[in-house]
Amino acid sequence: MADNQFDLVILGGGSGGYAAALRAAELGKSVVLIEKDKVGGTCLHRGCIPTKALLHAGEIADQARESSTFGVNATFEGIDMGGVRKYKDGVIGKNHKGLTGLIKGRGIEIVEGEGKLVGPKTVQVGSDSYTGTDVILATGSYSRSLPGLDIDGQRVITSEHALELDHVPDSAIVLGGGVIGCEFASAWTSFGTKVTIVEALPHLVPVEDEANSKQLERAFRRRKIDFKLGARFSKVENTDSGVKVTLESGDTLEAELLLVAVGRGPVSAGLGYEEQGVTVERGFVVTDEYLRTSVDGVYAVGDLITVKGEPHLQLAHVGFAEGILVAEQIAGLPVAPIDYPGVPRITYSQPEVASVGYSEADAAEKYGADNITTVTYDLSGNGRSAILNTKGAVKLVAQKDGPVVGVHIVGDRVGELIAEAQLIVNWEALPSEVAQLVHPHPTQSEAIGEAHLLLAGKPLHVHE
Repeated sequence: MADNQFDLVILGGGSGGYAAALRAAELGKSVVLIEKDKVGGTCLHRGCIPTKALLHAGEIADQARESSTFGVNATFEGIDMGGVRKYKDGVIGKNHKGLTGLIKGRGIEIVEGEGKLVGPKTVQVGSDSYTGTDVILATGSYSRSLPGLDIDGQRVITSEHALELDHVPDSAIVLGGGVIGCEFASAWTSFGTKVTIVEALPHLVPVEDEANSKQLERAFRRRKIDFKLGARFSKVENTDSGVKVTLESGDTLEAELLLVAVGRGPVSAGLGYEEQGVTVERGFVVTDEYLRTSVDGVYAVGDLITVKGEPHLQLAHVGFAEGILVAEQIAGLPVAPIDYPGVPRITYSQPEVASVGYSEADAAEKYGADNITTVTYDLSGNGRSAILNTKGAVKLVAQKDGPVVGVHIVGDRVGELIAEAQLIVNWEALPSEVAQLVHPHPTQSEAIGEAHLLLAGKPLHVHE
């Protein structure tokens, strides 16, 4: 058995792992990246990228159907799922090739195989072992299910199975109204599937500001997407034509498929973490705010972790940021903990839901209800949104006579606006300061400016 020595051993080649590898190599460290599948992980191969490609294909389908609205005579002849998959896989392939080239170009060794932590600083892959001065655990997450709910990959499926379907389902029940559930409900509806979402909590995208959730719910009603809120799953049975889902209320739903989208769990079982002294809670590796585990020199990043026992954002860009933070920390550079409320969040449905900072409820809890103020700017006053034929709003949450602490947006393509909102929130900008900025016309970015004009007390394109 060969024992290979490196400055940094990284177990997991997804967003957090490869970001750490690239940055550490850039800082002069010798790095080995161990991945059992393909570098890029869930995000590139089974998550962010393919899902958004599917959503874009659905957007094209909707534009073809609605072309007469814009004075264009086009004919919609249906969805070719073989063609959609070819397009999706082409996007993945191009990104994977580019990423692999980047990694190899920086002298990072890639080891393909399933690794296990067999010593505090040693990962074993097959008969070989890799020992580092430091180790990063970045083994990511998997699609969770519910007790007694078995995934068969045919009628009861996860998002990974949904991405590989060779046909458009006639009907589907989506169990879970969070980001994944709403995105697939949106894409499938664009393809022509009749969709019903079942969500146990009172609103869709329940982690978002309630105003955003209600905006999305109204939009989904307009699109004829059914949803049952405050509804809990009881059981699923196969039928001649698909599945029958029974809710705790006794209500039943039937469809061709059941998509289970109830969240993602950490990949940590059987990997030797606890045996080597790493603290694990409910499968999640526990870290401090600097991503250090309970074992000196062992760090963890991405979907795998819980930071100080708090819920953790399972987002690719969070993994990127965490990987960079750990790599720079190992290299001796000064680093600051990530401000997780200041991280942008996007649901890429139609319409999109984008937010950063605190919701109104969270801000009221943090600062006191009497110490915050909110305004909502309707996109009906935005010329570019009218051109795009989209509805929605920008909601701002601010401290009274203080900075903006939350920005919440609903509308087509508004995910592209959240980067500016991130700067506003993270740089603690005052409404009057943002109101002074000149936004280009006609763009949807003007909605950000208009909302701040409204909050600063000098509204322009706002109907009283």
